[in-house]
Amino acid sequence: MDRVVLHVDANSFYASVEVLYHPELRGRAVSVCGDPGERHGIVLASTIPAKRRGVKTGMAIWQAKQVCPELICVPPHYDLYIHFSGMLREIEESWTDRVEPFGLDENWLELTQPGFTMADGARAADAIRNRIRRELGITVSVGVSFNKVLAKLGSDLKKPDAVTVLDAEHWRERVWPLPVSDLLFVGPRTTRKLLPLGIFTIGDLACAPTEVLLRKFGKNGLMIQCFARGLDESPVRPSHLSEVVKSVGNSATTAYDITSPEGARCVCYLLAESVGARLRESGFRAGSVTLSARTTELEWSSHQCPLCPPSHVTEEIGAAACALFARRFEDQLPLRSLGVSCGDLVSDRDPLQVLLWGEERRQRLEALDDSLDGLRRRFGHQVVRRGIVLSDEGFAELDPKDDNIVHPISLPR
Repeated sequence: MDRVVLHVDANSFYASVEVLYHPELRGRAVSVCGDPGERHGIVLASTIPAKRRGVKTGMAIWQAKQVCPELICVPPHYDLYIHFSGMLREIEESWTDRVEPFGLDENWLELTQPGFTMADGARAADAIRNRIRRELGITVSVGVSFNKVLAKLGSDLKKPDAVTVLDAEHWRERVWPLPVSDLLFVGPRTTRKLLPLGIFTIGDLACAPTEVLLRKFGKNGLMIQCFARGLDESPVRPSHLSEVVKSVGNSATTAYDITSPEGARCVCYLLAESVGARLRESGFRAGSVTLSARTTELEWSSHQCPLCPPSHVTEEIGAAACALFARRFEDQLPLRSLGVSCGDLVSDRDPLQVLLWGEERRQRLEALDDSLDGLRRRFGHQVVRRGIVLSDEGFAELDPKDDNIVHPISLPR
């Protein structure tokens, strides 16, 4: 039985919702932008007229206004976007109980059933698209294919308000000539690393020597090549299943650039305190720490190291993050933002191996964290601060748990 998978992607989602509530903006170049005062002054979403003038998501506001002087910038209203995201899902769940989110404005739908063909999937996609436009006043693009990766790619091929079918017989003709960067999970850094290998298109990636990709990228190289070859058997998760938390993380865009190793260590420990507190609240220990960084050129990268044994101790998380910074990021200063996340989670009720050396110190650190958590719950984060964060008063004023982005991450399967 052939699979029929849809990927429904709301067009210019944030901007489309804003135009609904401000009809005077219809047909004009509009971008939803973060707050420049908090160093979040980048374009989050734009209307079609703004995109046609060259405005791109992630641009700084000043850059966007250079390419489109008449650009109208509006602040985001996340409560509205969450509300519309829920209504999108309600419509999609009237077709199937297998609806898996990929962000607020994108969902995969599994319509596979005996006798249901790709042509039936295309008709269903048209019906969903028309209903969303009629009932919600926004448009979506829908990809229809035999797996999640190609359905996602199909929804990107024709925008706005369109349906694209990539069937098992003809998908290569449409997909293989596309730039390799169009493929899911092939970001800018991976693209740059593929170019010296002579890999420019998705077809090049599909036909590249597998051993070269394994040597260069490890298992991720094998994964993206499978995707390029149309090999993806990952299921669409049923709507009623809760997402399994894969990691807990926090990131902060600081009020000014991080220009020194001392400032970076300060931010690492601030974020580690937030992540450690959330691990303890959720009943987890982490087996790995990942440090991510964004440069002043808005280039993003991340590196990971193990925590052995698994831990939720702030000191151990912070020390691991600082070590990653020293090894991987110190030569990239200045930085715009840093993020710390912990993965490979296990329950803190699971048995923990006793350390031959250092067990007493670990127990003292856990007791210290418990005491700090109690004080901060009663009196706020700033009631007690670590000495290391006082090395930069500007960063020390951050409340990493309540003032910054906190993201339990559930990875696509």
